[in-house]
Parts: sequence; C-alpha cells; structure tokens
Amino acid sequence: MTVRRITRSSTEYPPLLAQIPDPPPALWLRGDAAPGVLCGPTLALVGARACSSYGRGVARALARETAAAGAVVVSGLARGIDGEAHRGALESNGVTIAVLGCGIDRDYPSAHGELARKIIAAGGLVVSEYEPGVEPAPWRFPARNRIIAGLSRATVVVEARERSGALITADFALEDGREVMAVPGEITSGLSVGTNALLRLGATPVTCVADVLEALGLEQPIAASPAVAGDGATVLDALAAGEATVDELTRTTGLAPATVSAALTALELDGHVTSGEGAYRSTIAR
Repeated sequence: MTVRRITRSSTEYPPLLAQIPDPPPALWLRGDAAPGVLCGPTLALVGARACSSYGRGVARALARETAAAGAVVVSGLARGIDGEAHRGALESNGVTIAVLGCGIDRDYPSAHGELARKIIAAGGLVVSEYEPGVEPAPWRFPARNRIIAGLSRATVVVEARERSGALITADFALEDGREVMAVPGEITSGLSVGTNALLRLGATPVTCVADVLEALGLEQPIAASPAVAGDGATVLDALAAGEATVDELTRTTGLAPATVSAALTALELDGHVTSGEGAYRSTIAR
C-alpha cells in the first residue's frame, strides 16, 4: 500500500477541489488507485451517523447503483450513512473515496479500519489534508467536509438532523456552485428535518437513482434482475410496496411465517433487503 503526498502544483491534484475557495495546499493519499480516480465523475453521499434502517438501505442502494454506472462515491468513513455509502459502492465492485478528519495514517472511527482496507483493495483511496500522526479533533471534521464537497460534482444528503454535519457539507457544495440533492424523509422523523429543509430551500429531490445519475451526466446501466426465485421472489415483490413486518408479509403473500422468515434471511444475506425496528425494506431500485 502506498502513502503519498500531492500538492496543488501536481497533475494528480483534483481540478474540482482546486476550484473551491479554500483548497488544501496538499493532500495525503493512501492507496494505489488508478490515475484519474480523484477527477471523477464524483458524487458525495453523506448523512447522519445515527441513521435509520431506511437511511441505511437508501444510502447503500444509491451508492451501489451510481458506482455501477461509473461514478466514484465520496464520503467520510463515519458511522451510519457514510459507512453505508462506501459499502454500497464496494458491493458493485465500484470505486469509493474516504476523506478523513485526522492524519492519513489513522482510521477514524477505528471500527472502520477494515472498511478502509477494503476501499483501498478495491482501487479506491483514503484521503486527508493532515499528515501522519494528526489526531482527530471536533473542528477538523467541518474542515474535512469542505474536501468531500469540493471533490464532488454533486452532493446527496440522505438523512440529517437539524444541526447535522452533513448540512455543513451541503453548504460547502452550494458555496462551490455544485448541485445539492436530498432524499425526502418522513415529516415526523427528526432524521428528516435537515433533508426536508434542504428541499424547501431548493435542493433537488432524490426519488430514484436516475435523479442522481442525471446530475452526474451518467446513464443507468442495464442490469439483470436479481437472481431471486421461488419464495424469495414472492417476498421481494411484496416489499416493492414499502417496508413490512414478517406478520404483514405473511398476510400479503399467503406464505407460512416460517417460510417468510427463511426467505427474508436469505434475501438479507444476499443484500436484497435490510431490516430495522422489526420491519424489512427492499434495496432493489424500482
């Protein structure tokens, strides 16, 4: 694994980042990514650390499908939406960039050290403006967010509370003249306050992956339907209408509870559904 430093005079320095009001004079890079990874097409995908199962599923699906279309997914390696964004990109064998708010030799949070290694192994990068040995500090993360926004053609916020750091990233993107997009959320959820406020201010709503790809100038690849048959296909079709519990799926499908549970377990292991708070959601874009 390579750790190197590039300055603004380097041909590797990302041109989008060079255009922001306060570009870092240098970047530290960890990984052996192919030339051009930092030059896009790049999408920032950010959101709440303490996210809902809905937010996790949406972030993962958006990242997976935009990466499959050729986008480089940029996020902050944090818990919650950031981590799901990186994982989604990796699921499609795509490329993702993690931007740190600490020294390039640290993985923060440490629980995401293995995720960082997978990002690098898949041809992505871990990036920081801070040299080795610099400890994480609260004020470094808003500064980190300007790099996430600055590297990206567009920024998507999946879930955000009223004072979420993801909104800081969106503010930087607006300053940079980049498109800001937001996933609509339930009006009764605190996790939707920030995203719904962005929509009121004119952010582009994200209702499907095509909305994001259009902003990046990419086309959605024609993909084969998931290899799901039998009871799994029946359950997946029922989830197309929205989240549901095992009891609800039992009534909808007419299958036995044990059959529904077994199908859900297999679908979840294959990444076709996510679960949280007793309900299941499909991760397959419709």
